[in-house]
Amino acid sequence: MTTHLDAAPDIIEAFGICDPRQKALRVRQIYKHLCDGGYNGVSQQVVSDRPGRPDAPQLLDPRDVPKRRITKASEGRIALLHAIAHIELNAIDLALDMAVRYQHHHLPLDFTKDWLSVADDEAKHFTLLADRLEEMGSFYGALPAHDGLWQAADSTKDDLLARLAIAPLVLEARGLDITPQLLKKFYEIEDTSSAEILEIIMHDEVGHVATGKRWFDYQCGMERLDPISTWQGLVKRYFHGQLKPPFNISARNAARFSAAFYRPIAASA
Repeated sequence: MTTHLDAAPDIIEAFGICDPRQKALRVRQIYKHLCDGGYNGVSQQVVSDRPGRPDAPQLLDPRDVPKRRITKASEGRIALLHAIAHIELNAIDLALDMAVRYQHHHLPLDFTKDWLSVADDEAKHFTLLADRLEEMGSFYGALPAHDGLWQAADSTKDDLLARLAIAPLVLEARGLDITPQLLKKFYEIEDTSSAEILEIIMHDEVGHVATGKRWFDYQCGMERLDPISTWQGLVKRYFHGQLKPPFNISARNAARFSAAFYRPIAASA
């Protein structure tokens, strides 16, 4: 008799873990188990509206978070790496949430596999950044952060296409745009250790945007919707900001996310 192994309870358990390093470790274990054939299904489950979080960092309004500058002085670099670590922690939970929340759409197991792969990458990124912060004499939680990413998750929790439109195809795609300039600055001040971590993140994020685009197109096909006009409408509805150039066209093209989607609704350069 074959036992049906359901990944959903393990995913929800990881989602609820408060300690960031423990969360990252558990996610990597779940993804390895998946790759080893340990799961063959994901059921619809009730997912909390907020993931487990540590007591620190303090969460502020985005306007109140201190500016972060890359200089020879370690304080600015620590502040920037701390901010990126916070983004990566949120990205772990966004991917876990994606893998389970929308199963009422009768999505194939490959959908869950893809988003657990993304979560595994984000867990790797968070751990690399947390280790780097400690090498520099700090730690994750030492500085305030903001809750903007999870606010975006909350606003799209009831709409799969909106979540796919905003999380990977606006927020992660923005990471593709800004990381090259960050890399240039880190290399200029000879902080090679930090730059190498950002190189890893940049490489993986191309794949994450591609994953979002693939499943956005899939769901549009299932609902018989035009992907371009649907994406543009969802961005106008759910993204409270502007799509700002310059865009990393080569990285976006590598993710099969063409300018036909974002150029028509982008702010002027």
